[in-house]
Amino acid sequence: MNFNKKPLLISIISVLLAGCTVPGSHLSVDNENATVKGDTTTNETSNKINVYPLTAQAVNKFKSPAVISKSNPALDAELSRYQYRIGPGDILNITIWDHPELTIPAGSYRSSEEAGNWVHADGSIFYPYIGLVYVKGKTVSEVRHIIAKRLAAYIESPQVDVSVAAFRSQKTYITGEINKPGQQPITNVPLTLLDAINLAGGLGNEADWRNVTLTRNGKEETLSLYALMQRGDLTQNRLLRSGDIVHVPRNDAQKVFVMGEVNEPKLLKIDRAGMSLTEALSNVGGINELSADATGVFVIRSTGDDPIANASHIIADVYQLNIKDASALVIGTEFELQPYDIVYVTAAPITRWNRVVTQLLPTISGFNELTEGVLRVRDW
Repeated sequence: MNFNKKPLLISIISVLLAGCTVPGSHLSVDNENATVKGDTTTNETSNKINVYPLTAQAVNKFKSPAVISKSNPALDAELSRYQYRIGPGDILNITIWDHPELTIPAGSYRSSEEAGNWVHADGSIFYPYIGLVYVKGKTVSEVRHIIAKRLAAYIESPQVDVSVAAFRSQKTYITGEINKPGQQPITNVPLTLLDAINLAGGLGNEADWRNVTLTRNGKEETLSLYALMQRGDLTQNRLLRSGDIVHVPRNDAQKVFVMGEVNEPKLLKIDRAGMSLTEALSNVGGINELSADATGVFVIRSTGDDPIANASHIIADVYQLNIKDASALVIGTEFELQPYDIVYVTAAPITRWNRVVTQLLPTISGFNELTEGVLRVRDW
């Protein structure tokens, strides 16, 4: 009995191809929308994604403003006006010239801190003849004037000198990825953010240079030490005050994901100098030349909009780089990646077809064995 298997086999393969989806994920881009093949939500999400081709003409539109060296006149003026204000816990050193009986000397066994006048919790000190003197919130010049004026009733033309022997009332705090975290005193020498970082031994190896936070009176400000220390942008510097908290976070959030048809898909961390698209591809060994579609190198960037709360808003921007011409990698060096970007290299059409065939082969082989078994039974 003659049994022709070829028409039946072709029919079965056609049915299987019509009913199955292509294995793996794949991005394709038309003129307006990005779509993911095999995703049942494509129709719902495709109109919420912007697609931008990365060309030599367009890449400059997506570049972040360059960080340049800048002066900070406001900070300079603040530093020139700076005066230390005395607070509880400080130790004052008060000298009355030509009147040693009013001056407690600091000898070989007593330091200036031990011999000085301690500012009590209520902000006052006690001084002979004149009694309690309220000094909290005052400068040393103001305290000198007050003591001299009140001593004038007992001493003719008193020569008074006042200095702070120990600064204990005011502190700022440096925390996070710093070599020597801890508190730093506010003194008569103004303390800036840059000074505090240097006094703390500099930044740790895992520090996020670009997102340092300064918390003051419950309000948080984000500053870039990369711009300040690497680029000389002094507008990022601040004069620190008592109670300020400077936190240097870890760079755990400075990461991008490289996926798809690359030689070594993995998570990368952006260093303090930043990371370009070409650099990211280089760090994973480049695209897989045998399976990647060189026209489909994508950067997927979330816009931060909540797709539930803002149903009509754009949820992602997709940037497409065509590196079929290797010189286009120069364009990639001009495109800076941002934290949580996804770099995705899509598969070539032949690669996706081969994956379909790979999945079909076991079924076809099984069908062939079944058919040959049926033929042998009939022949018998």
